Amino acid sequence: MRLCRIFISLFLFLTVASVLRAQKEQRQPLTEAEIDKVREAGIFPDERITLYTKFMDEHADTIKGLTNRRTSMARGKRIDDELLDLTALMDELGSNLDQYSERRADIRGGLKKLNEAAPNWLRILRALAGEPEFDEARKEAIEAGEELADEGKRLLTEQNEYFATHKEEKGQERAEPK
Repeated sequence: MRLCRIFISLFLFLTVASVLRAQKEQRQPLTEAEIDKVREAGIFPDERITLYTKFMDEHADTIKGLTNRRTSMARGKRIDDELLDLTALMDELGSNLDQYSERRADIRGGLKKLNEAAPNWLRILRALAGEPEFDEARKEAIEAGEELADEGKRLLTEQNEYFATHKEEKGQERAEPK
């Protein structure tokens, strides 16, 4: 009976320890300073898109810089982490774009920058040779990048058409009921 209690206690301890470790390792794709900048730009959709584009540029540049290094487990882990961060940022920006387009915010300036940057990210991701440490994250990043690039192009076209017929709403951060 005592041996059973020890085994159960050990099992519970290991379970709790693994859960706490998993919580501790949850990645945050932005630094605290970057999060503050995004919060400050929260009511200005165009600025927010520009910030996300800048942060994704930085992650893509980091990935590109890591590709020239000697293959190692640490390099593979770092690239995997950067790919996960880049994918999370792409997904988050995609959600923001959905929200901004629903409220008819004029985000053409940010979309233009996004559409200029996205092909470069995809080029970097596609040029990255797949390795077991990060191959799945690479595939997810490419998929997220393609979706974001498509959404950016589509939204810019929609926005240009909309604001061509609704000139009085140009530059707005949200459509106001009339």
